[in-house]
Amino acid sequence: MATLRKGKCYSKIITAYTRKSKVKSKSYIRTSPASRIVRYDMGNLKGKFDHTINLISTQDIQIRHNAIESARLVVFRRLQKSGLNNFYFKIKIYPHHILRENKMLSGARADRLQTGMSHAFGRPMGLAAQVKKGKIIFSIQVNKEYIKQATESIRLAIPRLPCKCSVEVKKN
Repeated sequence: MATLRKGKCYSKIITAYTRKSKVKSKSYIRTSPASRIVRYDMGNLKGKFDHTINLISTQDIQIRHNAIESARLVVFRRLQKSGLNNFYFKIKIYPHHILRENKMLSGARADRLQTGMSHAFGRPMGLAAQVKKGKIIFSIQVNKEYIKQATESIRLAIPRLPCKCSVEVKKN
């Protein structure tokens, strides 16, 4: 099985020449890969909360769907592990952008690489969310007594994401 390319290959925001159409003959991308993000809303969905803790991007970047899912798992497990049951955790970004890859073959001794086409369209390999500076990535709503646990758990997501982030605490 092929491994994933490094995240820096896809971190710059580039508008891709892609077209998804209902008419198959007019569509450049035949199928869209499945997103790895399992859930976007977690916790107590109907509760009323005092404070909101936001994870905000401080730069323009693309975040792949597997990085978002990895960060979501870390935050959600930490919230449950700390004994916090009354919270509302939401992912605010959605991976719409289709990432493509033009695979190149290499020889056994790696002395020659296949040249291939220089600007080939490539096959869809994954999805990414295009995040602008100042956009909220994750949001947790809690009551006043649980602000500390929620901020600690959301800070654990920062190393999992390919961008620089800041944490903001707001009163509702």
